Amino acid sequence: MSDVLSQNEIDDLLSALSTGEVDVKEIEDESNEKKVRKYDFSRPDKFAKDQLRTLEIIHENFSRLLNNFLSGYLRTVVEIQVLSVQSLIYNEFSNSIPNPAILGIVNFSPLEGQIIIEVSSELAFSMIERVLGSDGSITSEKESRSLTEIELTLMRNVLMKFINLLKEPWSNIIELRPKLETIETNSQFAQIVSPSESIALVTFSLKIGETEGMINIAIPHFVIEPILPNLSSKLWFSNSSKKPTTEIQKESLSMNVEKTSVNIKVVAGRTNISVLEMLTLSVGDVIVLDKNVNEDFEIYIENDRKFKAKPGKKNSKIAARITENLEEGDESNG
Repeated sequence: MSDVLSQNEIDDLLSALSTGEVDVKEIEDESNEKKVRKYDFSRPDKFAKDQLRTLEIIHENFSRLLNNFLSGYLRTVVEIQVLSVQSLIYNEFSNSIPNPAILGIVNFSPLEGQIIIEVSSELAFSMIERVLGSDGSITSEKESRSLTEIELTLMRNVLMKFINLLKEPWSNIIELRPKLETIETNSQFAQIVSPSESIALVTFSLKIGETEGMINIAIPHFVIEPILPNLSSKLWFSNSSKKPTTEIQKESLSMNVEKTSVNIKVVAGRTNISVLEMLTLSVGDVIVLDKNVNEDFEIYIENDRKFKAKPGKKNSKIAARITENLEEGDESNG
């Protein structure tokens, strides 16, 4: 029966009420009955929708970091997105894992327990091929076989990079120190929890060149149970705006700044000449500068005067030896 009554049904109901065929009290009693929601105890739903939404936000941030890393590491176009974040029991997840598989068992320190990162065979072989200098194309024969020892070592290095990228997205909730413990190729040897344990399964779609596949991250409920109260959207955005910069972030920022290139120039002196004088200059002419021969040169970083220096020579190259570090108040463009 539809929840919306037609005009004829409304007219019939009003007519029945006026004639006494339908009792208003009976209708009220029916509306006051307690609603019963079905609950499957074999599949306990331990994650609230708000908590799953926060996990989705965390791993959307992770996917952006992973996209940037893989694009540079594999030297190709990479597309990654979070497909879903859902609550399952571990048995449902483990039964869906193909054999052979690539399962990274990760210690989720300082939290107690482990999580699993599953990478599809298509993606694993494509990444390995590109690391070894190939175009990343794979065959069905490769997809159906297990990794060799050398390939497992290469895959271990890739997964370790994945895991390190998890630290920043989780930093608003907890300072993680994740560590890759082992890589399993058979799901039967990756029983990190009981089959009936509830897990949050984060599924990513990853495209590397022409190869597409899935990455799954299985997070058992008991592992993140101590921090579940913090997995709320309200608290997440509050922490995002107030949380101070972490030491890891400071170190990363410092390393990036140290690698930045800057322009440096050494000025021996200055003078003014006319355009006519400049046009008539030739080899052997002498230009008189405003500096005495014994005065220091000036060193500029970008457009700021930062140091004084003496001219010199190192090996076969002209050099300048810094003699004075100018204070901020002494800076000028002279």
